[in-house]
Amino acid sequence: MSFAGQTIWITGASSGIGEALAYALAERGAHLLLSARRAERLEAVRQACAHPERHRVVPLDLGQPEALFGVADAALADVKTLDMVIHNGGLSQRARAAETDFAVDRRLIEVDYLGPVALTKAVLPRMLAQGHGHLVVVSSLVGKFGTPLRSGYAGAKHALHGFFDSLRAEVADAGLAVTLVCPGFIRTQVSVNALTADGSALGEMNDAQANGMPADVFAEKMLAALAARKAEVYIGGREKVGIYVKRFFPSLFNRLIRRAKVT
Repeated sequence: MSFAGQTIWITGASSGIGEALAYALAERGAHLLLSARRAERLEAVRQACAHPERHRVVPLDLGQPEALFGVADAALADVKTLDMVIHNGGLSQRARAAETDFAVDRRLIEVDYLGPVALTKAVLPRMLAQGHGHLVVVSSLVGKFGTPLRSGYAGAKHALHGFFDSLRAEVADAGLAVTLVCPGFIRTQVSVNALTADGSALGEMNDAQANGMPADVFAEKMLAALAARKAEVYIGGREKVGIYVKRFFPSLFNRLIRRAKVT
């Protein structure tokens, strides 16, 4: 699969994984719609991409899902074909469930689940009409198993898997593909921006994130999985083992995860 000439919409494109994907896809000749909340930062990413004139900045806020239908209509008004949407934007969490304000749980659901679902519903008629398209969701290993300090985040990511697994089955015969990508610890600002119990940002990089896979390395592995049109892929370090321990040795997993260093 070649990405050259494809129109690809990336959310969360202002930093981290989304920024790395933008550079990698631009080098491969894609035409990009770059989205996040910070227009000035998106413009900097656009200018740093190969062939910046091919790409467009589309500011949006995933935390306002109802507004995404209008954003999509405006963004796609002069786009002939939308080949791929990469749902990468989101928020993480670092707080115990018993101490977390319910407003934080709601915020995580709005940004991490309802935002991608709303944007998908906004673009789905276009993809169905054109008879092809690829919906890509950057989830998390926490979308496969919950850990301490991530209850609201894990809940939102688990919900993504349920929705997009169902959608994949519904649209396969229409020529559409759905890929769920589950990163482990990737060296980004995700822990710095993670929500704490009162909704404020953690403001610090944790050790696991700091020692994680570089975002550009992750992007190359992810694009290889997309080219192969994989349904689900896990990318990271030894933390990936947790998926298989939970699947085959659930009692052992439950004991180990209580003591896991996940901050």
